[in-house]
Amino acid sequence: MKHYLLFLLVFVSVNLSFSQQDPQYTQYMYNTQVVNSGYIGSKDALGLGLLYRTQWAGFDGAPNTGTFTFNSPLGELKRNAIGFSIVNDRIGPANETNFVIDYAYSILVSNTSKISFGVKGGLNFFNIDYNKLNMYDESDWQFDDGVYKKLQPQVGVGMYYNTDRMYLGLSVPNFLRSEHYNSGNVDNSNEDAIAIERLHYFFIAGYVFDLSENVKFKPATMLKWVSGSPLQADVSANFLFNDKFTLGAAYRWDAAVSALAGFQINNQFFIGMGYDFQTSDIEKYSNGSYELILRFDVFNKTERILTPRFF
Repeated sequence: MKHYLLFLLVFVSVNLSFSQQDPQYTQYMYNTQVVNSGYIGSKDALGLGLLYRTQWAGFDGAPNTGTFTFNSPLGELKRNAIGFSIVNDRIGPANETNFVIDYAYSILVSNTSKISFGVKGGLNFFNIDYNKLNMYDESDWQFDDGVYKKLQPQVGVGMYYNTDRMYLGLSVPNFLRSEHYNSGNVDNSNEDAIAIERLHYFFIAGYVFDLSENVKFKPATMLKWVSGSPLQADVSANFLFNDKFTLGAAYRWDAAVSALAGFQINNQFFIGMGYDFQTSDIEKYSNGSYELILRFDVFNKTERILTPRFF
């Protein structure tokens, strides 16, 4: 039984969402910077974003994720862009926080399109508070320290192509493989680490159609692949009415169906909400997942504003 608590701890902390280790988002189309640094090169304005997600509400120890993003173009030609993001992910006794700086360089392909190449670098703070566990054997020396902590670097890349109608992106947010709680800490063996955070590959795409003068339609998708895990596919369909109201639905393969809604308060400020109904058995023990996002764009020249971007 001495490894039982450790097994549960590792299972909860690194096998979230069918072995997908990075946080997941229903409103991924509005939170692209976190997974693709090239996105900031597509922006013509300084942007700020906040997102909060509570997953599997009512489930003890369920994941809670918060993100903050900042990005801004640089120079008169706005070929360069810089950004900053903070992502905090809490799962039971585990707490992980990433502090990341993004940089992107953009190349104009035509008058209406550009391709941006981005890099990201930062630090990952990971800790597990054993005091939050119900110990089978409180005298077990393996948990004497109370909190397991680890600090590791993060390096990633992203490529993002966009026009005023569509976008395509391919990225790896972190190339450095992280290892937590090496089994040698338990029995002095030379076995590999029990918990390993593997590379995540992301592909994102979306297109905006004009259905009428006042209605726009945007299908979007995000594919995420991790070694040793099934391909995760998210597809969504959003409708924008009068450049103000957004309504939509989404499906996460073998995991959830979602409802989305948003309101463009003015040309600068957008608020969006999402709700997931789990299609897996975990829905029997939770009350769904909820997500709230706020975005604020600061334009240097108001005459450049035509309509708010739908992505």
